[in-house]
Amino acid sequence: MEDQTKLDSTPSESEKYSKEVEVAVRAVQMACALCQRVQGNLISKTNGQVQSKDDNSPVTVADWSVQATVSWLLSESFGSKNVSIVAEEDIQKLCKADAAGLLATVSNTVNECLAEAPRFGLKGPNISLGTSEVLEAISRCNSTGGPTGRFWTLDPVDGTLGFVRGDQYAVALALIEDGQVVLGVLGCPNYPMRKEWLSYHHRYHRIISKLTPPTSESWDKGCVIYARRGSGKALMQPLLHVNQKLVWPNSVRPVRVSSIDNPSLATFCEPVEKANSSHSFTAGVAHSMGLRKQPLRVYSMVKYAAIARGDAEIFMKFARAGYKEKIWDHAAGVVIIQEAGGVVTDARGRPLDFSKGIYLEGLDRGIIACAGPKLHDKIISAVDASWDSSSL
Repeated sequence: MEDQTKLDSTPSESEKYSKEVEVAVRAVQMACALCQRVQGNLISKTNGQVQSKDDNSPVTVADWSVQATVSWLLSESFGSKNVSIVAEEDIQKLCKADAAGLLATVSNTVNECLAEAPRFGLKGPNISLGTSEVLEAISRCNSTGGPTGRFWTLDPVDGTLGFVRGDQYAVALALIEDGQVVLGVLGCPNYPMRKEWLSYHHRYHRIISKLTPPTSESWDKGCVIYARRGSGKALMQPLLHVNQKLVWPNSVRPVRVSSIDNPSLATFCEPVEKANSSHSFTAGVAHSMGLRKQPLRVYSMVKYAAIARGDAEIFMKFARAGYKEKIWDHAAGVVIIQEAGGVVTDARGRPLDFSKGIYLEGLDRGIIACAGPKLHDKIISAVDASWDSSSL
């Protein structure tokens, strides 16, 4: 009888992770609203909000604020003892003697966001967080991952260069359990609802949006795309606008990868930055396969969203020697594409391994994401044929 009770209390597959998905999507919706406010300030005036990391990549108030906000929300929803997070930012710069103003700005940004939690269906703090509590929330994200147990991965602003330049970026949150990504959420605040507008600069869209009715599916609507492992579907909902309340699941609709499997008709994505990816090699592979379309160069994990939504068919990334891919840059996007019907592997065709800590260890050459298995097989073959003559 006791065993039967345990059996009855076990959640069904359709219910598994349902609370985690809902909380994660709501938290990412909030994070996107935060980012939109900060990016608006950044575009109008660069008022000291852009900092530099040790590796010289820009980091903004939004990075720390999103990390603090999401960390606090997950801890409140599931209990801080039950929440382990692998995330990109630490508090070293914020704790420096000359960073008091920056820390105050981050704290104000976090509290402004958390005050809106009820609008997103989440509980906010009873009183505003102090700077020590904000620092604690950021530094709580100190997990190093691994093969066992449960942990979240968070990239608070993926594609920081895109963010700073008023272009594409994403908020990426994923849950990993025993080395497997079990859910992923991608918030894409600047991802236009019409694919063709991706090729235009963000500021152009700001002008165009003033000419379109607010009810239309215009470029600036933004979206959140998410998936739960094993569900066989990826879902998309629009971002909330100011004063709009989140009614779950908020105009949700399924997304699916493209059915194109002919390389000559396919569109492929690649990173904008050349620093950690070889454009020349991907161009060579594309040419050898007969890909005729111009590559879609997009900052951040928006590339994964583009494939999941059927706006592109291929994403190839081949890092230069010495560069190691981090799990938070791929976890959410991988599960979303897989559940939308696509395939993501390394260049040997092996699944990406998220169980080895903060890096994708054992990665063979690069990452290949495709709209379907036929296209994927063709890409793998083309990479094999081109690799020996490359200088990577």
